[in-house]
Amino acid sequence: MASRGRGLVGGLLGLAMAALATALAAAEARLNVVASFSIVGDFAREVGGDRIALTTLVGPDGDSHVYRPTPDDVRRVGEARLVIINGLGLEGWLPRLVSAAGNRARIVTATDGIAPRRPAGQASHDVDPHAWQSVPDAKVYVANIRDALIAADPAGTAVYRSNAEAYLARLDDLDREVRAAVERIPASRRRVISTHDAFGYFADAYGIAFIAPQGVSTDSEVSARDLAAIVRQVKAEAVPAVFLENISDPRLMRQIAAETGARIGGTLYSDSLTAENGAAPTYIDLVRHNIKALTDALAR
Repeated sequence: MASRGRGLVGGLLGLAMAALATALAAAEARLNVVASFSIVGDFAREVGGDRIALTTLVGPDGDSHVYRPTPDDVRRVGEARLVIINGLGLEGWLPRLVSAAGNRARIVTATDGIAPRRPAGQASHDVDPHAWQSVPDAKVYVANIRDALIAADPAGTAVYRSNAEAYLARLDDLDREVRAAVERIPASRRRVISTHDAFGYFADAYGIAFIAPQGVSTDSEVSARDLAAIVRQVKAEAVPAVFLENISDPRLMRQIAAETGARIGGTLYSDSLTAENGAAPTYIDLVRHNIKALTDALAR
């Protein structure tokens, strides 16, 4: 009897060990991918699914413009097979990080093929990196990530193509939602103030004008002259709403609202997703939150 019991326990232990070995082998077989920040990470997660082991460097509510890599980031990049970045100058800290990590991973620029936007009134070399704010451009990110994953892991081609196709269909639906929402806003009210110039691609795609005290990067300072000019413009054009951003200090926007009488329309998510329990844990949630905030403030 005791012998039979020991045999049963041994058999169960053997099954458990086999299951653990299978799980460990599956984990080791996954493609090790690093994304530079949360929005690119979300695209990679949608396309890669369970075939990738994903690490995101700049996490929820993080600011990629001023991020400072950590020693752990050096290790993560050094261990990665694929590093997916935004490009267009967003990750100014990246070259040093890649150099410190040994530059063994393939670097994939998700914005390849997108026409860069060069904001008026800024230095000629300044390029707006916020291309994800246009849903049609977001589809380019997804296609580039799909192709990079297939190149790095050909065995997963069918999975990556299927995941990308399903997600691109959801982005088509999202683009239609945004256009329908903007149509409900009177043309004369399609003007807002945001903290930094992060919504230019959105403006070009959907026809809402954004005025921003800061340039395309949050590391720029707003001078008293710039602030006075913004206040005059808001008053002259009767701009109806001022919006905060999740990655920026709200005091500047509150000051503009107080001096102009424009109402604070809420918070827009510009350069980062939120944590899972926040308002914008995915890219689609981010776009839906922003367009609802805009229509709630402007469609009156």
